[in-house]
Amino acid sequence: MTGAQPLLTVEDLRVEYQTRKGLVRAVRGVTFTVGREKVGIVGESGSGKSQTGRAILRLIPPTGRLTAKRLGFEEVDLLAADERTMRDVRGQRIAMVLQDPKFSLNPVMTVGKQIAEAYRAHAELDAGAARKRALDMLAAVRMREPERVYDSYPHELSGGMGQRAMIAMMLGTDPDLLIADEPTSALDVTVQMQVLAILDDLVTGRGMGLIFISHDLNLVASFCDRVLVMYAGRIVEELRASELGQAKHPYTQGLLAALPRVDQPTRELAVMRRDPAWAMEPVG
Repeated sequence: MTGAQPLLTVEDLRVEYQTRKGLVRAVRGVTFTVGREKVGIVGESGSGKSQTGRAILRLIPPTGRLTAKRLGFEEVDLLAADERTMRDVRGQRIAMVLQDPKFSLNPVMTVGKQIAEAYRAHAELDAGAARKRALDMLAAVRMREPERVYDSYPHELSGGMGQRAMIAMMLGTDPDLLIADEPTSALDVTVQMQVLAILDDLVTGRGMGLIFISHDLNLVASFCDRVLVMYAGRIVEELRASELGQAKHPYTQGLLAALPRVDQPTRELAVMRRDPAWAMEPVG
């Protein structure tokens, strides 16, 4: 990112796990910045995308080891911050939307009560104000009947409605940065577009930063400003989303070639050919 001071600065981020089969380096020397813009992180499953997003909020399990030369969010040193400071950062200043709301929402609490509870924890609202804020946010994410959704349980909502409820929960505290980890992968194409339009309106309208984690290159190219391409825990290429078609790294080119295109039918899709040296290369 150029120009304005970045919201988030990540330098030489590493996440490692000691397993029975040896040391697993999930994230290896990742460096990037994020301002008030939409940044996509793409790559295959296991490339380190989600681990990078979780590491920013220090949501790494005890079996993992997180290190970095710098991990800063505006004036906060996220590496040195105590747990109380991190609780203030999580949700209030940096929010994260996970892939499947079924695993993020409490099945025995109504959706509205969970959203209001999050607001009361981070925004210090009383019960009445939290309820009103929750209803307003449910309307903002285009729920047709906010009152009915507020009183519903998670299993009573469709996948798209559940994802909208999660967005309402995370954005109701007016964070500066949103990390969205595969927020549309479990949804059909029509609902995907609806959820992306909501995210775009809210993020752009509020002047927030967004990290959009996805395996869908076409989706990221149409939605984000910049793209970081990850392979084997490293960023192998960084470029403008509008220039994704002119990618220079063979891994990015391979991902693009493997995507079917309606306007260019072919009998066989290209097969990815990987070079172990890619895992050792710096960003070009």
